Amino acid sequence: MSVVQTQLSLKVTAPEAQRGASLSRRIWKAALASNEFRVGLVIFALLGLAALLYPALSGIDPTKMNVAGRLQSPPFLGDKWNWAAPLGTDQIGRDMLVRSLVGLRYSLLIGLSTVVVMLIIGCSLGTLAGYYGGRIDMVIMRITDAQLSIPMIILAITVLGVSRPTIPAIILVLGLSSWPVYARVTRSVVMTERKSEYVRAAQVSGASDFRIMVWLLSPLVLPPIIFVSVLDVARMMIFESILGFIGLGVQPPTPTFGNIIADGRKYLLNAWWIATMPGVFLCLTLTSINLMGASLERARNRIYGGVS
Repeated sequence: MSVVQTQLSLKVTAPEAQRGASLSRRIWKAALASNEFRVGLVIFALLGLAALLYPALSGIDPTKMNVAGRLQSPPFLGDKWNWAAPLGTDQIGRDMLVRSLVGLRYSLLIGLSTVVVMLIIGCSLGTLAGYYGGRIDMVIMRITDAQLSIPMIILAITVLGVSRPTIPAIILVLGLSSWPVYARVTRSVVMTERKSEYVRAAQVSGASDFRIMVWLLSPLVLPPIIFVSVLDVARMMIFESILGFIGLGVQPPTPTFGNIIADGRKYLLNAWWIATMPGVFLCLTLTSINLMGASLERARNRIYGGVS
């Protein structure tokens, strides 16, 4: 059978896969209709744009020292309304607004990239385990159980403690420690659907296992994990900040939430804004992500006939 004929047969024999893609669209549409999701999306978009654009547009180097301007309080706290440093400066005169936004940029980069790694690894292994079953399923699930027995933070500390904690290394470690949840969800969905009539029809028509898994079964996995992946972005941002706080994140002088807060804890009594400002940005970002994730979960529950 030709590739075109196989693709046509997949389209004809995939009503459930089309329903899965339709459910995903309905979940997003229902979530977008809620004010909670819109508020979270607006906050997240504004923070993301600020992190992406402001450091470059301001022309301020987040690592450049200015000892003469050290420990300047934010203008709204003092008598001198000098907006050159809207959120004050740190112990060696670096601008806190720029440093906080650069830290947010790295935190978002690591959080989003880690979730992508988790999705790729977890969904791929879960699909293989659910589709083939037998020994493949047993081996993958035993690896999953072994991975779940190791706390994420312990694994991250162990690996990053003996290697240089670069951004790719942090993403890889966090991603490898968190994929089992996606593998289990994907496996359960694929195991339920692999013996369906439309899957058998695709097999009889000559479709390869790879095409069946990608075009027929993958869309069915999206609805159960939409809100989980959104909330995991916030969770990975928290872990990235924890690693930075204990010195195993992106290394100074590159500013991240963790290392800025770690440096600022020494000045909490006389320059509390050093540790507080990145904490505020992190809190706002996590709040916006949680608002969107909660809205997606409620939308999914309503569409699946659950409670709102």
